[in-house]
Amino acid sequence: MPQTTISISTSGQGLYEFTQAAADFVYQHHQPEALLTVFVRHTSCSLVIQENADPDVRRDLKTFFSRMVPPTNHPDMTWVTHTTEGPDDMPAHIKAALTAVSLSIPVSGGRLMLGTWQGIYLFEHRDRPHRREIVLHLA
Repeated sequence: MPQTTISISTSGQGLYEFTQAAADFVYQHHQPEALLTVFVRHTSCSLVIQENADPDVRRDLKTFFSRMVPPTNHPDMTWVTHTTEGPDDMPAHIKAALTAVSLSIPVSGGRLMLGTWQGIYLFEHRDRPHRREIVLHLA
């Protein structure tokens, strides 16, 4: 069963699309009917399938999550005890818990069965740049 790990460099909070890398991996392994599992190996970022046509969607999602889970130096977050890694760390863990660290995408005819406007994204929840590893597994 084919498996690989890809790396995505982030420059801070936001959504980073890697649909083409996943599609290329599926194409290289010539499996007409399969299931692609996508797994991120970190606890302060997540994975989402989201619209890839209008960048306003990505901006609005980032804003929504920032408002729902602000940094720990925000007055609403005084209850947080895990603060040693900075004010964005515990909120990043909460955001990752609210989303997904693994996705399953059907493959048919050797292609990802994503909808017309769907893309696969790494959702970075930390402020500073990171190098994130994502495992792609085709079965």
